Amino acid sequence: MKLSKFKYELDQKKIALHPADNRDESKLMVLNRKTGTIEHKLFKDLLGYFDDKDVMVFNDTKVFPARLHGNKEKTGAEIEVFLLRELNREQRLWDVLVDPARKIRIGNKLYFGEDDLLVAEVIDNTTSRGRTLRFLFDGPYDEFKKTLYELGETPLPKFIDRPVQPEDKDRYQTIFAKHEGAVAAPTAGLHFSRELLKRLEIKGIDFEYITLHVGLGNFRGVDVEDLTKHKMDSEQIWIKDPVCEMVNNAKMAKKNVCAVGTTVMRTLESSVSTQGHLKPFAGWTNKFIFPPYQFSVANSMISNFHLPYSTLLMMVAAFGGYDFVMEAYQTALKEDYRFGAYGDAMLII
Repeated sequence: MKLSKFKYELDQKKIALHPADNRDESKLMVLNRKTGTIEHKLFKDLLGYFDDKDVMVFNDTKVFPARLHGNKEKTGAEIEVFLLRELNREQRLWDVLVDPARKIRIGNKLYFGEDDLLVAEVIDNTTSRGRTLRFLFDGPYDEFKKTLYELGETPLPKFIDRPVQPEDKDRYQTIFAKHEGAVAAPTAGLHFSRELLKRLEIKGIDFEYITLHVGLGNFRGVDVEDLTKHKMDSEQIWIKDPVCEMVNNAKMAKKNVCAVGTTVMRTLESSVSTQGHLKPFAGWTNKFIFPPYQFSVANSMISNFHLPYSTLLMMVAAFGGYDFVMEAYQTALKEDYRFGAYGDAMLII
């Protein structure tokens, strides 16, 4: 399977710059793999496609305010720092990306906030853009973290080309977000409102949660034509006993298991026994799913409309069937569906 197979023409105007007024009133395109048909619904119509004892698996990761704007010492040059993950709590060490990277060297100090509220020193070059920063902060850890997050900004993807607004703090987060550590939202979950979850619960649908801390690998471009040569960034995942029990029982009872988003699908497929049973796991995954691929756990999935050449589009095409999914994307373009993190949704059954 080649990278060039995932090209399609996407006008920037099709990328949603803002979320729908109500979470569950985005458009929903339903792809039925058995009949080869496409239906156009609203997201809250999801209720009609699931029954008692079907299972939905969500990602309960929580996005933190990962984007910082600061200045370089001496020159005062503006710099953007994107926090990726905390490396050492005691030493205040963080793995970050910096932009522009070429001017930032080991030993440089970076200043953030009014009156240089926070200062960081570059102590390592990890990649061409990546750096390790040590934040120089004398107070207790809780005070440091509070200061860091107050200066940080909701890390909207770059393709949402507008300034961050107050609504983003709430809307670029699922309503079930619990475990902090993601630098990007699991976007399929953004469509679920409390009302819709309640209606699904009343109908008898069971919910369970995995955690995958979404990293920037989600947006990293693929730069090889032969997809077998692409390496995904590793992301931290947790699959606990209760989700395994619920999913495996549902499968044995021939019930639907729905992966809410590509992050859930990748997590589920990262820990499967030879019999196709989900196994508990805590660790890292760099699983890259692209067509052709035999899925073991979920038999339905919800996803947003992803950008050309993205690994997310490749996974959806693997699940829905390459030709069917690419046809659906052309339909979405004609029918004015909204693309990207704040865009509309697709259900594949």
